[in-house]
Amino acid sequence: MRFGITMKRIFFVYGLLSMFLTAPVWAAGDAAAGKLKTASCAGCHAEDGNSAIASFPKLAGLGEKYLTAQLRHIKAGERVIVEMTGILDYMTDQDLQDMAAYYNSKPMQISGAKEITLLGMDDPKKVLELGEKLYRAGNLKTGVAACIACHSPSGKGNGPAGYPALGGQYAEYTEKQLKAYRSGERDSGSNAKIMQGVAKALSDKEINAEVVIIFQTIENLHKACPQNLGDWYFTGNYPTDGGNRVVNQAFINFYEGKNERAY
Repeated sequence: MRFGITMKRIFFVYGLLSMFLTAPVWAAGDAAAGKLKTASCAGCHAEDGNSAIASFPKLAGLGEKYLTAQLRHIKAGERVIVEMTGILDYMTDQDLQDMAAYYNSKPMQISGAKEITLLGMDDPKKVLELGEKLYRAGNLKTGVAACIACHSPSGKGNGPAGYPALGGQYAEYTEKQLKAYRSGERDSGSNAKIMQGVAKALSDKEINAEVVIIFQTIENLHKACPQNLGDWYFTGNYPTDGGNRVVNQAFINFYEGKNERAY
């Protein structure tokens, strides 16, 4: 067991060193120029990079260095994406950097959440808890590193290191990429070596332990609670006298360690 853990550490360190020693030259692109060059991408990824379809990833705010690297891999045929066949063939390397700069200049939207029915799911609360636990702490028994080490506690990634943002990305797309890393299908770039090692230690159950955003529309909230609309809380129509009392009480409860509702 000790030998296995040592080898995993050596492999991880090797992956980090190879990323810095073998990575191609990267320089900042021109976001303004990139806006024009991404016009043909809007059909799948939307004008601002916040795709409205789960099968197409959100590109907004992923990280300029990461995006540049992926565009290079796709153009070179090292990462095969059927939908992008031929699209980058006539792009120069400067074009790719400009496109990456443009998409990175746009904030990723936490959108695409669906009103879902939890009936039929195996204890959805535990599924979400498992996803959060893996992201924040990993799995020591199977050697899965905590995702926050590279992708940050908030999921914003690490731009200078080339680690993409994950917060706000579609769960379906994230699942697909983890399985591609695990199978070896996705193997382009030095970062892939790190992710392959992580993904191979993940079970299907762990990969599918998604963080799902569940929401109720304001209109349906009004139907459910006609006497207690709660608009100040749910729509940002704040402050109000009642809202101030709730916020103050919530802070007092937190400070005193009380696990109680503030209203």
